[in-house]
Amino acid sequence: MRATMIPGDGDTDSGLRPKTLEDFIGQPRVREQLHLVLSGAMQRGATPDHILLSGPPGLGKTSLAMIIATELGTSLRLTSGPALERAGDLAAMLSNLVEGDVLFIDEIHRMARPAEEMLYLAMEDFRVDVVVGKGPGATSIPLDVAPFTLVGATTRSGALTGPLRDRFGFTAHMDFYEPAELEHVLRRSAAILDVDLQPSAAREIAGRARGTPRIANRLLRRVRDYAEVRSDGTVTLAVARAALRVYDVDEAGLDRLDRSVLAALVRSFGGGPVGVGTLAVAVGEESGTVEEVCEPFLVRAGMIARTPRGRVATAAGWHHLGLTPPEGLVYGGIEVRPAD
Repeated sequence: MRATMIPGDGDTDSGLRPKTLEDFIGQPRVREQLHLVLSGAMQRGATPDHILLSGPPGLGKTSLAMIIATELGTSLRLTSGPALERAGDLAAMLSNLVEGDVLFIDEIHRMARPAEEMLYLAMEDFRVDVVVGKGPGATSIPLDVAPFTLVGATTRSGALTGPLRDRFGFTAHMDFYEPAELEHVLRRSAAILDVDLQPSAAREIAGRARGTPRIANRLLRRVRDYAEVRSDGTVTLAVARAALRVYDVDEAGLDRLDRSVLAALVRSFGGGPVGVGTLAVAVGEESGTVEEVCEPFLVRAGMIARTPRGRVATAAGWHHLGLTPPEGLVYGGIEVRPAD
């Protein structure tokens, strides 16, 4: 078995990653599907089909790529879509692959078009055409590529071009975790980090982790710091709540920026509708940060809604700030009613 190459996320993050499909918590349907894809290929002695992992950030796509390489007993080569600016960058990586290797491309939807077009041929025929020279004297040299399995990860599957998406033999759609699954994740992480985590504290942290294992583990490390510095090291319910208060994570999982966006929408703009650019100026952030970091969770939590006229605060958003929404007022076609 060749050594698996892992990304440099730091010893702590790498140590928390599951090593096998059996160790991977949550995503039962994806785990079953992957098991069938990998086991079938190994029984045939063939290279598995290319795999696309799709879903929001922090759900374990990189961990699954590492697990795929481990289950196959091969090496994992890692890169990202933004790093592949030229076709030559991809050609150099492909030419160094050994038969059976797993090539993981994170944020594959952000690949440059020349590299993506080269990848088509490599995925289908395991060869690439390298163009040498320019103009009328340019020559295309075909290079064979060792059979490999491409694992692509994307948070925006809709941004993938049709030809690229069609070349994946299996697409795994990953969903947000339930609080009970996150509690399991936290108990496992606490055991690895040697943290005395009480069940009630695990439940509290899981409820504020936005359905995302990465956030749950991040909060656990911060609560551990608080417990070690300001308590006896044991993470109790009271310690967890006090720590999360220090780090500005409220009961619903909103952080300082989330609450600023929601408060600006309600207090400064009467609940909306308002454009995301105007909302970003009101909180002193880039519009991309508001749209990509804050808005998805606020929408999923049912506190704001997108309408053709702009963003509006829902009844749940008003009540989260301790305010009562105006009765019978319609924002962008959405009637706002007090919560029951």
